[in-house]
Amino acid sequence: QVQLVESGGGLVHPGESLRLSCAASGSTFRTSTMNWYRQAPGKGRVWVASIGSSSGITNYGPSMKGRCTISRDNAKNTAYLQLNSLRPEDTVVYYCNIQNYWGQGTQVTVSS
Repeated sequence: QVQLVESGGGLVHPGESLRLSCAASGSTFRTSTMNWYRQAPGKGRVWVASIGSSSGITNYGPSMKGRCTISRDNAKNTAYLQLNSLRPEDTVVYYCNIQNYWGQGTQVTVSS
């Protein structure tokens, strides 16, 4: 069993940054690829980024490519998603994912 808890969301102005965190329980974290997704109201979840378990190889989807950075700290069982140059259309819920486990999501609101 894996539990994922996201944090770090909030209200920011356009152009500002946020760092999201995903704290994982259990030993699966260290051997699993971590993923971040985002979901706008009334729409499906869209893949944002992934990071390999030990290689640290990262991949990014088109939705925020160039404006986000994924990272992980296996000693802390935590993954991060740095969001930069935020836009109003980035007002969505962000979820972290390992295998078939999901967190509850963290809301990011970008508004002037």
